[in-house]
Amino acid sequence: MFKRRALLAAPAVLVAASSQAAGQKVASVQSAGSFDAFINGVRTDAAKVGIKPATLDRAFKGVKVNQRVIELDRKQPEFTLTWEQYRTRIVGEPRISKGRELFAQHRALLARITAQYGVGPGPIMGIWGLESDYGKSTGGFNVIEALATLAWEGRRGAFFRGELMDALKIIDHGDITPERMTGSYAGAMGQPQFMPDSYLRFAVDFSGTGKRDIWGDTGDIFASIANYLAKSGWSERMPWGVPAVLPAGFDAAQAGRENRRTVEQWRSMGVQPAGRSLPAEGMAMVILPGGAAGEAFLVSQANFTAIRRYNPSDFYCLSVGLIGEKVTA
Repeated sequence: MFKRRALLAAPAVLVAASSQAAGQKVASVQSAGSFDAFINGVRTDAAKVGIKPATLDRAFKGVKVNQRVIELDRKQPEFTLTWEQYRTRIVGEPRISKGRELFAQHRALLARITAQYGVGPGPIMGIWGLESDYGKSTGGFNVIEALATLAWEGRRGAFFRGELMDALKIIDHGDITPERMTGSYAGAMGQPQFMPDSYLRFAVDFSGTGKRDIWGDTGDIFASIANYLAKSGWSERMPWGVPAVLPAGFDAAQAGRENRRTVEQWRSMGVQPAGRSLPAEGMAMVILPGGAAGEAFLVSQANFTAIRRYNPSDFYCLSVGLIGEKVTA
């Protein structure tokens, strides 16, 4: 799934505003081609795959080049955070407290989803909390306009044109109206921030309304996250991971996602899970997000990898696990 990449893990609340220089670049983009001609080409291709004319008329009504979208896409912040800074900002008490209240409110629903998809409430709550602050920050951009702008602008035209076609399929299916299809400037939609392609592959109608509503239906939101993780290889036999105690002189070169061993093999090397036991035969990796002198985690190969398919950042994955654990404890 495409994400906002400046921090490789940053939820929408961390995406920064752009500078005046971006506006000058956008002006030069405007002359690159005819937006109307581009939209006409999309309409022609959409009609060929069976999308109804009425859907296209409604989806593209009033759509224009959104300069703010291009500015944000071109001027994403280039700074990075250390693990300590990121953890303090993301896994803070306000997010945990809010998550605990919502977990108590939705505990029964989450239990039903766990029973069906084999994914516990922890990672669901962690992703929900990180992606949209539990539904508070979902982005206010018209997704069709944002995707059309980025596809026409051309820097990643093929990718965004494909996502635009998928968004039109979603509208044509009747899951959401164009007016309610809102999301980030890059087209990530709803409370779990699915791109249209991910929506088509993973979103589910858990509530049985006939629509896959990741904007407002809590059952559909939770189940869609669970389905995403389940189809990405989540294993209910292992937790996402645990803090680890490393032996003196541990070779940091043995850490990292490429070094995979059973939990028993790690124990034989002196790496001890802290706080809870892990199945001895489970495959795991040692992650040192802050470097050799910082915190250590022993994480499940299957489950850490599943979260990384949602967002390919170790910081993000660790934060999902930590938030979920604290919220559901």
